[in-house]
Amino acid sequence: MKTTLKKIYRKLRNIDYWILIPYLVLCLIGVVMVYSASAAIRMQTGGSPVNYLIKQIVFVLMGWGVFGFFASLNLDKLRTKGILGLSFGILLLALLFVKVAGRAVNGANGWINLGPISIQPAEFTKLFMIVYWADRCTKVNDELHRPSMQDYVSGLILTAILLILIIIQPDVGGFSINFAIAALIIMASGYNSRWTILIFDGLLLIGMVALPSLAKVVATGHIKNYQVARFVAFVNPFGTQSGAGSQLVNSYYAISNGGLKGVGLGNGIQKMGYLPEPNTDFILSVVSEELGFIGVFLILALLAVIICQIIRVGVRSDNMYEGLLCYGVGTFIAVEAAINVGGVTGLLPITGVTFPFISYGGSSMIALSIALGLAMNVSIRQKLRRKNQRRLQAIRQRRIG
Repeated sequence: MKTTLKKIYRKLRNIDYWILIPYLVLCLIGVVMVYSASAAIRMQTGGSPVNYLIKQIVFVLMGWGVFGFFASLNLDKLRTKGILGLSFGILLLALLFVKVAGRAVNGANGWINLGPISIQPAEFTKLFMIVYWADRCTKVNDELHRPSMQDYVSGLILTAILLILIIIQPDVGGFSINFAIAALIIMASGYNSRWTILIFDGLLLIGMVALPSLAKVVATGHIKNYQVARFVAFVNPFGTQSGAGSQLVNSYYAISNGGLKGVGLGNGIQKMGYLPEPNTDFILSVVSEELGFIGVFLILALLAVIICQIIRVGVRSDNMYEGLLCYGVGTFIAVEAAINVGGVTGLLPITGVTFPFISYGGSSMIALSIALGLAMNVSIRQKLRRKNQRRLQAIRQRRIG
C-alpha cells in the first residue's frame, strides 16, 4: 500500500499544473455552459433538457481518460512506421467514407454516424499531423538520418491527400487548422534547412492546389448555396439579417446584452431559438450574454495559460521531437480558438469550428484531450530529466569531495 501511494505521489509531483488545472476548469465550465445553452431549446422541442448535459459529461470523462493515458505513454511508440502507417490508413478510409456516405452537419459531410454518437475524422487528422510532422522534421534534422527525395515527396503527397479530402467535404475550418499545424511545425523545425524549405514550399503548393479545388466545387454547383451565403453574411450580416446573416447578428445581440457582467447564468435570451447552434459553434456568444465580458475573459485567460505553458515547454525542450509536438499542440488549440472567436465576433467567416473544451462535441473533446496529454507527457519527461541531472551532479560532487 505504501509503495503504491509513493508511486502516485511521484507522478502527481511531476504533473504540470499550469496545464492540468486550466484544462479541468475549462471542461467543467464547458459542461455548465452546454447545459445552459441547450436545456431550454430541448424542452421547447419536446426533448430532455439534460440530454446534451449527460452526453457532454460522458465526453469530458472520456477526454480525461485519454488525457491520462497519453500523458503516461511512451512517446517513441507513436513514431513507429506501423503506428503512423495504420493511423494514416484509418484516417484515409474514414475521410473517404464521410465524403461518400457520411452524415451532413451544417452542410459538411464530415461525420460518421455510430448510433448515439458521431465521429468527425477531421478532428483526429489534426493529431496525426502533429505526430507525423514532428517525427518527419526531427528525422530531417538528424545528421545520422539521411532521408531521400522519395521521403519528402511521400510526406507531401500524404499530407495533400488528407487536406484535400477535408476541404472537399467541404470543411474550410478543419483544412485551415490542419494546414496551420503542419506549416508551423515545419517552420519551427529550422526553416533555414534546404530540405525544410523544400517541404514547406511543397506544403504551400498543396494549399494553392486545394483552395482552387474548393473554388471549382463552388463553380460546378457541388457546394450548397448556404455556404456561399455564409460568406455574404460575413461581408454584410445586417443586410442578410432575415436569412444567412441571422446567426451572426444574433451573436452580436448576445454579446451586446451581456455587457461587462452578463445577465446571469441561464438567463440568456438569444439561445431561445434565435441563435442557431448555441451549444456548439456559438457557445461563446451564450457565455458572453450570460457571464458577460468577465466570463469570456476568464475562459480566454485560462486557454491562454495552457497555450503559453505548452509553448514554454516546447521552447525549453532539448529534444526536437518533443519540442515540435508541443508547437503542434499549441497551434492546434490556438488556431481553433482564434477561428471560433473570429466567427462569433464577425472578424472571420463562420466555418463551424467549435471552441476548445467549452463547446459540445465528443470528437473535439477527445482529440483536444489527447493533444493536451501529449504536451503533459513532454512536460513530465522534462521534469524527470532535470531531476536525474541534478542527482547525477550531486553524486559527482560527493565523489569529488
